[in-house]
Amino acid sequence: MKRAVYPGTFDPVTFGHLDIIERSSRIFDEVIVGILVNHAKVPLFTVEERLEMIERAVRQMPNVKVMSFDGLLIDFAKSQDAGFLVRGLRAVTDFEYELQMTQTNKVIAPEIDTIFLTTSLKYSYLSSSTVKELASFGSDIDRFVPAHVADRIKEKYRK
Repeated sequence: MKRAVYPGTFDPVTFGHLDIIERSSRIFDEVIVGILVNHAKVPLFTVEERLEMIERAVRQMPNVKVMSFDGLLIDFAKSQDAGFLVRGLRAVTDFEYELQMTQTNKVIAPEIDTIFLTTSLKYSYLSSSTVKELASFGSDIDRFVPAHVADRIKEKYRK
């Protein structure tokens, strides 16, 4: 079985993330969306909220499951018996960082390969940070995230 981990903070999940998840689900037998618990960041949503939002967004993809993890991605991938990591690339700047991480991971776990998927052009500008910034100023975010995610973001900024 070809199992892959697609890691990220997903705070919040965007249509760009979902594009990578959907495309990965056609390549691999199983895709695990790994939500990183990053203690260095203060997220808008709790891990539980992000897990629920992503699960709802991917429920039509039977070979995708959503889990959270903390620590090293490579250790999480090993614990899930995943042979692949999936990383999305929007720009050259993403590639430089991702290449360095990939090479480090390859030294630690040579049995795990990283697959890069370039973001679809219609989402190449999109990031969770951009969505949060737009929402914080009351801008319409419905084109960037699923409706249930947009509702949760708007609710957070109303408080």
